[in-house]
Amino acid sequence: MAPIVSKLGIIGAGVSGIAAAKQLAHYNPIILEASDSIGGVWRHCSYSSTKLQSHRCDYEFSDFPWPDRDNTEYPSHLEILAYLNSYAEHFDVLKFVRFNSKVVEVRFIGDRENIEFGVKPVEYRSLSPAGGQPVWEVAVQTNDSETIQWYAFEFIVVCIGKYGDTPKIPEFPHNKGPEVFQGQALHALDYCKLDKDAASQLLKDKKVVVVGYKKSAIDLAVECAEANQGPEGKPCTMVVRTLHWTVPHYWIWGLPFFLFYSTRSSQFLHQRPNQTFLRTLLCSLIMSPMRHAVSKFIESYLLWKMPLEKYGLKPDHSFEEDYASCQMAIMPENFFSEADKGKIVFKRSTSKWWFSADGIEFDDNTKIKADVVVLATGYDGKKKLKSILPDPFRSLLEYPSGIIPLYRGTIHPLIPNMAFVGYLESVSNLHSSELRSIWLARLLDNKFKLPSVQKMLEQTSKEVEISKKTTRFYRRHCISTFSINHSDEICEEMGWTSWRKNTWLAEAFSPYGSQDYLKKH
Repeated sequence: MAPIVSKLGIIGAGVSGIAAAKQLAHYNPIILEASDSIGGVWRHCSYSSTKLQSHRCDYEFSDFPWPDRDNTEYPSHLEILAYLNSYAEHFDVLKFVRFNSKVVEVRFIGDRENIEFGVKPVEYRSLSPAGGQPVWEVAVQTNDSETIQWYAFEFIVVCIGKYGDTPKIPEFPHNKGPEVFQGQALHALDYCKLDKDAASQLLKDKKVVVVGYKKSAIDLAVECAEANQGPEGKPCTMVVRTLHWTVPHYWIWGLPFFLFYSTRSSQFLHQRPNQTFLRTLLCSLIMSPMRHAVSKFIESYLLWKMPLEKYGLKPDHSFEEDYASCQMAIMPENFFSEADKGKIVFKRSTSKWWFSADGIEFDDNTKIKADVVVLATGYDGKKKLKSILPDPFRSLLEYPSGIIPLYRGTIHPLIPNMAFVGYLESVSNLHSSELRSIWLARLLDNKFKLPSVQKMLEQTSKEVEISKKTTRFYRRHCISTFSINHSDEICEEMGWTSWRKNTWLAEAFSPYGSQDYLKKH
């Protein structure tokens, strides 16, 4: 079967894939989506109770506001899917999507003659406006059939995201994994596939253990508690290994949360890449105590507002470390009320654990009996990427720092004619995906040139070093504490004005969002 040839391919039709497709629509891209719908994690990795963790106005495309953007309630995953579908229909993006098209292999067919993999960096080639030679071949399996259709692209935009599809499963000793458990063991990804009635039936009147303490684990524990009301209901046990700060809402001692991290003046306190020696000195000697004070101020409110110390849930690290690694989560309103009723209990453990026939055991000789064990242990986004990337690019993916080096959060300097949208995390991943897609479209339109491979690698290394200085969780590669500076550099590279507000006062103290990047100036 002859390959289908096209200039541009996009893998994935989640938030980032749809954002990229809208900005690159003039190339008539082919979007390869493995499922039968758009929406990505909002479609396939959401519980019935899943909601956005920010307000509508903080999670919208610059040219497509929410119809009720001033509604202060957090939208449900169904409302978000409706918004994404409205956006895709409004900008006629759906015509590019080929549903039920799962990418199973990617091959590099570009010019290898002048490339010394692992020694000499791969030189990046711009997308030819006149139509160049294909660089990548993509194998696609349609509707779970055994037939493979090949596509040939000059450029690929990878938008399969860090979450979903590939669950991260803990390693267990021999004969101590889920196979010995006589109850039901599943990952949160499997739980997401259940409808509301099936999920309730799984949890109702069962001894449930949830392993994890991030947002998916917290939401699941609440659903479990709600399914076990009444005298027959069993408590849900959360196995908490690493604690993280949570917030009940976006107000701190009567002040809006954005004042602490989402304005230009607040981010001035934080280190950023490419800062001068004087600024580095200021950050170390003067601004470091101020950052510490801000973090302590927020922590004092959270400890007053929520019974974290009562339940042994106060993290040992600062709030800033969780915010800087994009791990801050909104706590459901009824989480601690269910804990007070005994419907949610906690098992703190930093020790190893494994399955037994009737539950789980720990190496401190404690045991928890269970009917159901749900692993809310996250996803392996790198493994998902490596499963489709060919060698030698697979081995170069995390070179040189062990973290995927994405220039402007988009271009891997060592992988030619390929972009990644939706991997580098920030305060609002939708806004970040849109702005980087705008940047990518202008790059492919030859409106500006990339710097050398060496300079791109230096820039990504600087970002990693800043993260290392800010948080122990730096491997998550989040730019939340210098997101405005990151956007400034993107704007400057595109020839846009970096300061987007109308007045100096607004520039200093108003939060930045997608609406600020609607126009060039």
